[in-house]
Amino acid sequence: MAFPGYYAYYESQAAFALRDDWGRPKGPTRQYYCVGPISYAGHAQVQRDIDNLKSAMRDSGKEEGFLPAVSPFIARTWNEFYRSEDEFHQATADALNEEYRAIVNAGLLVQIDDPGLPAQWNSQSAPTLDDYRKRAEQRVELVNYALRGIPEDRVRYHICWGSAHGPHVHDLPLRDVVDLLLKVRAQAYSVEAGNVRHEHEWKVWKDVKLPDGKILIPGVVSHTTDTVEHPEVVADRIVQYASVVGRENVIAGTDCGLGGRVHPEVAWAKLHALGEGAALASKELWPK
Repeated sequence: MAFPGYYAYYESQAAFALRDDWGRPKGPTRQYYCVGPISYAGHAQVQRDIDNLKSAMRDSGKEEGFLPAVSPFIARTWNEFYRSEDEFHQATADALNEEYRAIVNAGLLVQIDDPGLPAQWNSQSAPTLDDYRKRAEQRVELVNYALRGIPEDRVRYHICWGSAHGPHVHDLPLRDVVDLLLKVRAQAYSVEAGNVRHEHEWKVWKDVKLPDGKILIPGVVSHTTDTVEHPEVVADRIVQYASVVGRENVIAGTDCGLGGRVHPEVAWAKLHALGEGAALASKELWPK
């Protein structure tokens, strides 16, 4: 294993974080099992999120907003009910289709968060690139099944390489997954672009044509560092992407969710830098 000393330290710090001031465990680590038929039970919770977002949009005068929702592949859940993993995942997709529809029917965009698409490369169950791509193809098919009946122009699809603060020297290159990414029936694709392991991958889009009518959402501020990006760095990243996919086809985003990865004060500062950088980029891309 690469960086054994680092991971030993990392795990010791994680274990320490799970203990209280007296060193006692805060609670047991949970493992989830599916032991009965899956059905959707989050109606009240998703409606609460819809109401909160739409209220914030009204207060700020914004016309369009999105809510994230998990992909049909649920991590760390073991199937002990369905006859096969395929049946288990299909049942999950059927249930989540209700959540996706609720978000879209409320007039919002739905963002499918699927970090596992590239991150499953690092699992022991995909030892070769061919093995990985076969499983990833199945994953894409399941996401599309879960999105059935939902217009593409109401869907954003997000991938990232995991949120662990680590070396990331074995991340799958975007070039090895970009064709599968574009098979997801979504209008917009959100990818990591701000962290130092993936910032160079804007060059992929020199060779891979973004399909007509699609939108790219590169992350221009990152959750992997507490350093707040300078607005000019943010602007440079946006302009870089616009130079290869067209200025009308880029929306500035974050690498991944900032909550829980950086302190809230830092998260807000990063979002402020994103806004300032986007304004600078717009002036450069749409000069008077």
